[in-house]
Amino acid sequence: MNPSRTDAPVGAARPSRRTVLGAGGLIAAAMAAGTRAVRAKGPEPVPFSSGTEAPRTRVPPNACDSHIHIFSTRFPASSHWKGEPVVDADVAAYRRFQKRIGTSRVVVVTPSTYGTDNRATLDGVAQFGASARAVVVVDLDVSEAALKDMAARGAVGIRVNFGTPQSWGPTTAERLEAMAEKVHPLGWHVQIYATGDRIVELAPVLSRLPTPLVIDHLARLPPGQGVDHPAFAVVRRLLDGGRTWIKLSGAYLNTASGPPDYADATAIARAFAAAAPERVVWGSDWPHRGEKHMPDDARLFDLLAAWAPSEAARDRILVDNPAELYGFA
Repeated sequence: MNPSRTDAPVGAARPSRRTVLGAGGLIAAAMAAGTRAVRAKGPEPVPFSSGTEAPRTRVPPNACDSHIHIFSTRFPASSHWKGEPVVDADVAAYRRFQKRIGTSRVVVVTPSTYGTDNRATLDGVAQFGASARAVVVVDLDVSEAALKDMAARGAVGIRVNFGTPQSWGPTTAERLEAMAEKVHPLGWHVQIYATGDRIVELAPVLSRLPTPLVIDHLARLPPGQGVDHPAFAVVRRLLDGGRTWIKLSGAYLNTASGPPDYADATAIARAFAAAAPERVVWGSDWPHRGEKHMPDDARLFDLLAAWAPSEAARDRILVDNPAELYGFA
């Protein structure tokens, strides 16, 4: 074949070199414009979170987010639930959170929405793999076989909620103690969600539980009282006992001063972190259910620098403490 031959009809005008180069230039310009548009778009937003920037605070390898919830429309809400409908705050969405924030380990906690249905939580942990653990919700009639099955699938504790109505009615101190006895043989911990006032009422029971105890969301000390509330002294005594942990999470649940500094919640978190740096963990509480205005999760993470000013202390809170509590290798 003659390489100079063209398939243009005889007599047809052939494009000049200038025309060809001009077309190539237009194509190159269009591609460059597309690249600039992608760059201008910036990072992709994370579902159920505001802002797009990464944290300013260093995130160590194996950093753990010790409190999130997974929701999936594949799993309907419990029949008792009267709150927000289930949405897809799923593993794919949370992976985008991890990419933005920089954490790699995660603890998935069954929310009140699902009652004692732990399928969304355990399905999420299965998708995350070895980097995830589960804290589940169970009833008193749960079988030993069911508990062992959940343990094999990454469950390491149960949550007992004193704040949200459950399918079985109000949660009592007697129920808490019975549940702790039930999961104690598995080596699990018991996590409680309760207001500061309720923690004061529960103090005798909390001090004698056979399991390790984890307290949610800065012990929900009321704004305006903070460390002066009687529950702070109760939690301090529990921390000093060596078998209680507290989650540095939910600043927006414990504030009157509000973002971005959450000064009142920061005072509480700083006091707990200073009192027992070896028994505090950090959690994002993603996807922030019930919040009308989604918090900026990078700025929430940056609060940890104010709560634990030492980088070594933050590494302990993000890596070493959750590795011990949740059994990460």
